[in-house]
Amino acid sequence: MGILNVTPDSFSDGGKFNSIEKALRHAKKMEKEGADIIDIGGESTGPGSKDVSEEEELKRVMPILKALRPKTKLQISIDTYKSEVARQSLEAGADMINDVTGLRNDPEMAKIVAKYQCPIIIMYSKDETPRTTVKAVHYTDVIQTIGEFLAERIKYAKSEGIDEKNIIIDPGMGQFISSDPKYSIEIIERLKELAQKFPYQKILLGISRKSFLEGDLNERDKRAKPLTALAIQNGVSILRTHATTHYI
Repeated sequence: MGILNVTPDSFSDGGKFNSIEKALRHAKKMEKEGADIIDIGGESTGPGSKDVSEEEELKRVMPILKALRPKTKLQISIDTYKSEVARQSLEAGADMINDVTGLRNDPEMAKIVAKYQCPIIIMYSKDETPRTTVKAVHYTDVIQTIGEFLAERIKYAKSEGIDEKNIIIDPGMGQFISSDPKYSIEIIERLKELAQKFPYQKILLGISRKSFLEGDLNERDKRAKPLTALAIQNGVSILRTHATTHYI
């Protein structure tokens, strides 16, 4: 899954692809490099990011989606926690929704996903709000905590009419887990346990350029390679990445 941020403030590539021409060029580049999914995001949710209105997010995302859809057969994912952004995106040809709040923020999101019967990515986050914080959360058993959270979210999704086969799980990484990097490493090392807990779900992992890797972006890309290999070995099905060539 190649990341296409159309935001001015994303930590890695803010402002680089916020025109249709630049966004299409980057999407085609990722497709050529082997991406299977393009994940379009119109709002940053990292530490220090700011809230974006529904209108502004639609203004950022929809022109890119409408321009890209006729030019690619790849799956297109929309990284949003707002149900109206999801609805309009699915109407315009998006294939899946990536909700970093795990269907906790907008009560209409689950209904939209159920109506369109599309894949939904449900991610664990230590924070209840979309905006993640820099906080050293400590876990007695991080996999148990994530597993319990995801089990509850899957139960909720199914109760809203979402087909279990359409649910993809994301254990989170970096600040979504804790500012203590040891937990992100532990999750990657113990992914098989998570896969055993959820045999019907694909696992997505977003290691790419997360803070726990430390260093500049180039150093983070290098440090991610062995962890990516380990993640694949331990059962990950989808890798969400900024730089596709660094993870092949």
